[in-house]
Amino acid sequence: MSFHLHKFPLLSRSGVMERLIAEASEEGEEKCSICLPDIPGGDKTFELVAKFCYGVKLELTASNVVYLRCAAEHLEMTEEYGEGNLITKTETFLNQVVLRNWKDSLRALQTCDDIISYDEKLNVTKRCIESLAIKASTDPNLSGWPIMEYGGPMQSPGGSVLWNGISTGARVKNTSSDWWYEDASTLSFPRYKRLIAVMESRGIRQEIIAGSLTFYAKKYLPGLNRCLGATDTNSSTCVAPVALEAPPSEEDQKLLLEEIDRLLPIQKGLVPTNFLFGLLQTALILRVSPSYISNFEKRIGMQLDQATLEDLLIPNFSCSMETLYNVDCVQQILEHFLAMDQITGGASPSLVDDGQITASPSLTPVTLVAKLIDGYLAEVASDVNLKLPKFQALAASVPDYSRPLDDGLYRAVDIYLKSHPWLSESEKEQLCRLMDCQKLSLEACTHAAQNERLPLRIVVQILFFEQLQLRTSITGCLLVSDNLDGSRQSGVAGPTERGWASTARENQVLKVGLDNMRTRVSELEKECSNMKQEIERLGRVKSFTWGNVSKRFGFKLKSRMCSAQEGSISNQNTESRKNEKLKDRQGQHKKNSTPKSR
Repeated sequence: MSFHLHKFPLLSRSGVMERLIAEASEEGEEKCSICLPDIPGGDKTFELVAKFCYGVKLELTASNVVYLRCAAEHLEMTEEYGEGNLITKTETFLNQVVLRNWKDSLRALQTCDDIISYDEKLNVTKRCIESLAIKASTDPNLSGWPIMEYGGPMQSPGGSVLWNGISTGARVKNTSSDWWYEDASTLSFPRYKRLIAVMESRGIRQEIIAGSLTFYAKKYLPGLNRCLGATDTNSSTCVAPVALEAPPSEEDQKLLLEEIDRLLPIQKGLVPTNFLFGLLQTALILRVSPSYISNFEKRIGMQLDQATLEDLLIPNFSCSMETLYNVDCVQQILEHFLAMDQITGGASPSLVDDGQITASPSLTPVTLVAKLIDGYLAEVASDVNLKLPKFQALAASVPDYSRPLDDGLYRAVDIYLKSHPWLSESEKEQLCRLMDCQKLSLEACTHAAQNERLPLRIVVQILFFEQLQLRTSITGCLLVSDNLDGSRQSGVAGPTERGWASTARENQVLKVGLDNMRTRVSELEKECSNMKQEIERLGRVKSFTWGNVSKRFGFKLKSRMCSAQEGSISNQNTESRKNEKLKDRQGQHKKNSTPKSR
């Protein structure tokens, strides 16, 4: 851009222009031509400088003051070349107007990317960042920073709305601490990173820093929003990130993801768990360094008890695509959780009394994780490409004490057996050993007793423990019923009529449950009796084999050992003894009667 200007207005305000004009005049040319290649802000800024030299009144704004300040410094427009020169004017406007206002400070900082060479000397970037950090660190409900600058009413020191400087008594609405997230996300990442560092040095709360980083990452990592899904209920921000016209390149996204990992607070619970899973999935998609993937897995492992089943269903982005979901990643996360739980001293219960686990500080998180992993196993078990060792390793990683019941694990094992019918009998037994038959509920035992996919030995164990549970429950119900009847007859406690009514209702419920249990026991006894008769009948056949019986009668044979009753066995022994005595008597009678006939 060429400018045709007079010499005197320029040399009277600028030391650089004075020297350049003098050098050009010494060459004897009538028209001197001066080249200024390094003017900050380019031709538009120099046009404003030239107008200032000609005495035209400038309109200083937050968008041009930084360029003018640097151009004035470059051209040496100091007070030596005139009172109220451009350096003084821009410096005054910067300190008294721009740095006192949030929006103006933000606009000025956004223009600092082009004046890096002058930044160290003038400290414009540093002053803008410190101004923003002070305002963001201050409680907005006390200072009124965003209220005054977003077009709202002015606020008195007491918090009431001002009208022409007069307090109206009306109170302004409270502003949340995340009011500055969206504005800060408009900065380039180097400026944003410096802003976060200054805010941390001023002692701002870590959860606020984490919320701002979450907002920034969602805005500049397009894959992150796809991983999180349409609904993000755990987000700490109330404003949705604005979509970008041109998303950053993959390399820029990798660098941003690595920087986000460095800046995020490490404390548990400060960052939403689903957001961490989103970062992990994005890192897997972008194929970042394994060390950063491991860092995300450790962060998730610290708060795995806060995750949901949907969070764990991480698609497999590897080239091999062996399984539908990334089971190895979940295995690593679980190991980090258990290691952290071990460090905190809650990896195992302190005492075990009569089979009951005593409470420990971290038992509840471990129980939640165990339930979560069992649900995950049930989801991935239907994948035909999931190898048995990988399934077993993940299921066995959960401590035994963390599962009050093994119903969830049984469901996962059953789904795996259904989806992998080609497993051998030994592999099925090896898989079923993951379960503790004593920790199955009555409903699970009933289902397992009729499950054709389970090995015979496992079914026999389950039926045996089911009968033990039924007997224990029946005994408990009888004791409770007897105690209630005895207390009613003796009347020792002297309850009121309302108390007797509630006791009668409880007694009725217990009797109904007792009847149901008795019915179940009788059904099991009848089934075992029928099976025994069939076995005795088939025993007379020469070609009898246990395999033929199993094929013919299915899984009914599996319950042969379940409810064999001592009474029926003793009756059979008694009948056999009677038959032997009768034969002996008949033999003696024949011996005695033979001589008499002769």
